[in-house]
Parts: sequence; C-alpha cells; structure tokens
Amino acid sequence: MKLIVAVVQDQDSNRLSNALTKAKFRATKLASTGGFLRSGNTTFLIGTDDSLVSSALELIRDNCRAREQMVAPVSPMGGNADSYIPYPVEVEVGGATVFVLPIEQFHHF
Repeated sequence: MKLIVAVVQDQDSNRLSNALTKAKFRATKLASTGGFLRSGNTTFLIGTDDSLVSSALELIRDNCRAREQMVAPVSPMGGNADSYIPYPVEVEVGGATVFVLPIEQFHHF
C-alpha cells in the first residue's frame, strides 16, 4: 500500500478531484499555502494499492498543468528596501509536486 501526497495549485484542484472520483480513488483534500508565492494550494492525500500508483500518477499528470503567470514579488522583510524593485516577474506555476510513501498499516473504521 502507498500514500500519495500531491500538492497542486487551487486552479487544478477541482479538475483533479473530479478525475480521482471518476476513477474510484478515495482522496482527502487539505487546503495549503505555497511558500514562494504564498498562494493557495490543495494537498491531496490518496491511499492506494501498489498496483494502482501509476494510474493515480497519470491522473495527476493529466489534470495538473504548469503555466506561466505574472506575479508581483513580495517585499523583503527586514532587508534593504533601497535595492528592491517591485516589478512583476513571470514564473511557472501549477503542475503538481507528488510524494509516494510506503504505508506499513492501514485501518478504516
């Protein structure tokens, strides 16, 4: 048994949730916040048999797209504001960060 922890951008959350439900994967959604952009993310916890991990990863890959987005950089905290230039920069957002962990025991009460 494996635990898949997938951190996805909020824009991809509903699409992935619907795809997982349609494919009969049970998942728990947690609201989370990214560190770099301080934007909303959704973390999915998906418990599955070893044989279904590749199917789950394929669903995540198909439903979570990376995209370019213009963002205003966060001002430095406690740093020198003289050298800070508050121009928007283009960064890649979206996609998914996925961890697959072995599970020793699983109980459903």
